[in-house]
Amino acid sequence: MPALTMDQVLMLDSYNVYTTPPVRSLFTLDRVHKQFFQEDEMGDLMQGITNATSKAAAISHFSKRYGQFIAMQFYMLTAFDEVWDGNEEDLRFDATNENGVYTICMFANPNDWRYVDDDDRAYTMATILYKQCYQVVQDLRNVTAISPRVIWDNFFVHITNIYAKLLDDPLLADRAMDDLELLESPEVWARFSQKSLYYDYTKGKAPASLVNQPIRKSCCLSKDIPGLGACGYCPLEQD
Repeated sequence: MPALTMDQVLMLDSYNVYTTPPVRSLFTLDRVHKQFFQEDEMGDLMQGITNATSKAAAISHFSKRYGQFIAMQFYMLTAFDEVWDGNEEDLRFDATNENGVYTICMFANPNDWRYVDDDDRAYTMATILYKQCYQVVQDLRNVTAISPRVIWDNFFVHITNIYAKLLDDPLLADRAMDDLELLESPEVWARFSQKSLYYDYTKGKAPASLVNQPIRKSCCLSKDIPGLGACGYCPLEQD
């Protein structure tokens, strides 16, 4: 039986993480790690899907979409004490059309979420940041010349939105604050950074005060994709 409730499935759907089997899959998270895919296929594939004017814009767009999956990891951890913990070859990506613009969505097996004990919470968060974030940032930088800040900012935009929602829920606010404090602590970043990159992004400000504000230090290049424009967080849009 699926491990997820209907409410959980609907929340994942809203962030373009689907739990139904895909009709096809263009590639998997495991393939993103492969050097041959990084060097020979991924940039051209994403540029072909998005019609982006550059590979950097196309790869930034991929990381924004993948960042929705990362945001759901933090949402599910706070709201349900669960995280996705499946095999990377089972997290699949496919092209989809949204409002006339082609983009990427994700598919995961609903049985691949597991419960997280309180004692395992910090380790689980650290593992997500290292394996599912940092390693993917390194992979995408092998595809084309793109700043790691652009990719991290793409993740953080979604994560900040998630925490704003969680902190606004009186039933989840206390747990959300505990998890946010973990994310802001250097300890969970210690495998690859001496500081919390998320705290460096927010400067400790409340998530609700950062939603749709030009907090980014980098441009996500969505303006270079036909059908899209500059995002609401863009530093180039500041007065």
